[in-house]
Amino acid sequence: MPASPTGHLVLVLHTHLPWVIGHGRWPHGQDWLHEAIAECYVPLLRMMDRLVADGISPQITIGITPVLAEMLSAKRLRDDFIAYCDARIKLAEADRKEFHLHGAYGSAQLAADWSVFHAGVLHDFLQTYKADVVGALRRLQSAGHIEVLTSAATHGYLPLLGTDEHVAAQVRAGVATYRRHFRRDPKGIWLPECAYRPRGPWSRQNGKRKSWRRPGLEDVLAANRLQYFFVDTHLVAGGTPLGTYEDRFEQRPTANPQKQTGLSPNEPHALVAKSRKRVAVFARDPRSSTQVWSADYGYPGDGVYLEFHKKKGEGGLRYHRITDRRMPLDRKETYHPEPAATQVKIHAEHFAGLVRDTLEKFRAANGRPGVVVAPFDTELFGHWWFEGPQWLEAVIRNFQGDVTPMTASKFLEKHAPQSVVKLPEGSWGLGGHHYVWWNDDTRWVWELVYSAEDEFLELLDAAKRKRRPPLTRVIAQLAREMLLLESSDWPFLITTRSARDYAEARVKAHASAFHRLAAMARSAMAGPLAPEDAAWLKELEERDAPFRDVDPKWWTEGP
Repeated sequence: MPASPTGHLVLVLHTHLPWVIGHGRWPHGQDWLHEAIAECYVPLLRMMDRLVADGISPQITIGITPVLAEMLSAKRLRDDFIAYCDARIKLAEADRKEFHLHGAYGSAQLAADWSVFHAGVLHDFLQTYKADVVGALRRLQSAGHIEVLTSAATHGYLPLLGTDEHVAAQVRAGVATYRRHFRRDPKGIWLPECAYRPRGPWSRQNGKRKSWRRPGLEDVLAANRLQYFFVDTHLVAGGTPLGTYEDRFEQRPTANPQKQTGLSPNEPHALVAKSRKRVAVFARDPRSSTQVWSADYGYPGDGVYLEFHKKKGEGGLRYHRITDRRMPLDRKETYHPEPAATQVKIHAEHFAGLVRDTLEKFRAANGRPGVVVAPFDTELFGHWWFEGPQWLEAVIRNFQGDVTPMTASKFLEKHAPQSVVKLPEGSWGLGGHHYVWWNDDTRWVWELVYSAEDEFLELLDAAKRKRRPPLTRVIAQLAREMLLLESSDWPFLITTRSARDYAEARVKAHASAFHRLAAMARSAMAGPLAPEDAAWLKELEERDAPFRDVDPKWWTEGP
């Protein structure tokens, strides 16, 4: 690497799924996790291992949410994933025979390719990675090739949670779970949905009204020794919010432009917590990110790539190319892997050119290396965009000269923030604020959340001086249901209508479990559990089983 590089690329992959084990399989439920492992996680691990074998360190910053780490480490996952891959292999073989019978030899070859794909994924999951995706990531991090971020425990939407105690608990649980899985302290955090709230007055919008001066999220992060986080461009630079997930809405709320700040998204900045500690913030680079995310001209929408939405039968395999994103699904043409592989390299070179141009302009203007922060949902690479892992590999191979990939904390070690800033409230969601998670369709969700949050704190206070083993178990499971109820996925899925019925059912299920547990907790303060309650508690502990080390102190200690 040159002594004075032009700049660096910080590739950030945000990896998250809600707790789905024990809550359905298909079309909504645990198969989401199986698809992600098969189409994203194993292909990305292979890609990074190939780079390392060729002497290239990937230097990707990967966020793994605590709830996802818990699912990837669940005992039942291995057997469930084997069954999933076996079913996909059988489906591919049936498709191959059907296509061959009708003379569709190109499609028959694609079906054979799907069979090979899932057999290979299953082999590597079991043999190469020992059914331990988290362990494989830990190995890559220990060798210095990647950096793994933590997040809030269940991806709770932190600016809207109803009390400071619950915000702190989501972060504390995230840090504790990270330590257990990765055997070190996290340096950085992915704030769910890049949603940030500054220090200042706040009041709940519904439920029992409360108003007070809340700490900024930087105060919570600093208290947990977290050094940096990420936000969307407009929170640092101003201007019109870029928005994410915009293609999932028929009607879009207006994105209100913010006053330009003059701050660059191509360098880190610092916020000062009340403790006087500094917490760095990285902003999404608008030019490179839009080139991938845009529904209108982003790379994944190119006509040669595999069409995600057209499948052979319900839950079937995919055999068609995008052709034209505006074209009806019944007119899509057959997919061909070779043109797609060629286009991947062209798009990677184009992306490299954009990044290099941005960094050259920053260095010319400022006299020092800058950074392009390119954050994406991991599921984009392999699931939504089948060729995505190939593209990522080609991008990294393109940057081994004056511009190089670097993890976020390594960049901060070399280039500390030179400016102290204050940020407005907002997110990377549509419109740049909270609309995706807070709207007329989700108001009832927050009423349930706020009510449960208040009751939970009351019960913790009532139970703190009691030492009854059944009560300890009930409180622990109550805490798990509280965290699961706070997941940002439920209002997101309701608003985007992508799995609305499922999300509404999950909210109601966790709220119902919470209230039954709350009643059991009051009973357990005075005596033993009823036999039917004890049996139900055991079933619930087996189904909703993240955070085995859940600790009531997460809600009761410190800021």
